[in-house]
Amino acid sequence: MSEKRPLDIVVISDVHLGIYGCHARELVQYLDSIDPKILVLNGDIIDIWQFSKRYFPKAHTKVIRRILKMTGKGTEVYYLTGNHDEALRKFAGFGLGNLTIDNKLILEVDGKRHWFFHGDVYDVTMKNSKWLAKLGGKGYDLLIIINRLVNNLLERFGKEKMSFSKKVKHGVKQAVKFISDFEQVVAEIAIDKEFDVVCCGHIHQPIIKEMEHNGKSVTYLNSGDWVESLTSLEYTNGQWSLYQYPVSKTRVTLPEEEEDPSVMPWEDISKVISFPQQ
Repeated sequence: MSEKRPLDIVVISDVHLGIYGCHARELVQYLDSIDPKILVLNGDIIDIWQFSKRYFPKAHTKVIRRILKMTGKGTEVYYLTGNHDEALRKFAGFGLGNLTIDNKLILEVDGKRHWFFHGDVYDVTMKNSKWLAKLGGKGYDLLIIINRLVNNLLERFGKEKMSFSKKVKHGVKQAVKFISDFEQVVAEIAIDKEFDVVCCGHIHQPIIKEMEHNGKSVTYLNSGDWVESLTSLEYTNGQWSLYQYPVSKTRVTLPEEEEDPSVMPWEDISKVISFPQQ
């Protein structure tokens, strides 16, 4: 296996473990390729809304094991809750070893104040019509399943893959407006709170861009998802960048994994990394 890339911070969100659309195998390969000082899991990692005992394959379990293994080897992991794993919000503030569960995270990185949170708290649909959001989530999951079946056929015939949901999002004016409004609201609140950088997930739209409000600016980050985009945010050498898992027509295979004693027990995990501040 090639040497792991050392990184200061990695942000992953919207993995949705427990649904058919989750690209868990690809995520395991990505986690095996990096060695971050800090890993921020920015919401919707486990899809509790759609969770079923009938579907939680080995690859999904391996994602959890890889993350636990990283904490055992010194990576500081922050699990920030989202709407699909909101059941974990009652554990906000819980910490054990290098793992912390919370609703938001504030870090000062190289002299800049960073604000990390999932983003659903500023989603009007989520706040006012949760049942509608859940119904929409089921429709989205079905669309992803159909999309993957179609893409499997396209691959067999050597054709280029397509994304049904992206076509819907970019083709419906209301969807485009929702994304724009979400980003603007988050940016304005971050500027009012005097943050230099704000980082969200939730809307599955990976991006890094500068946004303005009242003559001030903030860097807006979104880590995307591991259902369609297969993206993460990486911070190293004083800069943020977007990582996208390379598209491949070969099926991802994972080796059989034996029990790793370095993952458990929890009480053996005690190393704390303090990120450099200026």
